[in-house]
Amino acid sequence: MHKDVIEVEGLRLRCRIGCSTEERRDLSDVVIDLRIATDAFPAGDSDRLEDAWNYRTPTKAIIAAVETSEFYTVEALATRVARIVVVDHAAPSVRVRVRKPGALRFADTVSITLTRTPADFTPEVEVGSS
Repeated sequence: MHKDVIEVEGLRLRCRIGCSTEERRDLSDVVIDLRIATDAFPAGDSDRLEDAWNYRTPTKAIIAAVETSEFYTVEALATRVARIVVVDHAAPSVRVRVRKPGALRFADTVSITLTRTPADFTPEVEVGSS
């Protein structure tokens, strides 16, 4: 069980997200928070960068994926971010919160929070493969 957590808070990005034509016309602001499970003991003990979980590379991948993609739901956006962290960058688990400021009149933000592990994402199997 990983007790240590790397947190990335307030990652502010823009993407096309929403269901209505009006929402999808312009880019919308989204704010992403990550809580990534890790074992910080090796880096804490050695003070060596190569012993630390690299949060910069997956964060760059998230930025690239979100800013070049379109989503209908915040759930799909959060799931895409989680997949990048746990599948593409081998984190044992991640808690993703995606906020969409101004999505609802009279509310500051609408958000989704989800937690995923690599087991939540089944590998795609090609038809005819064994």
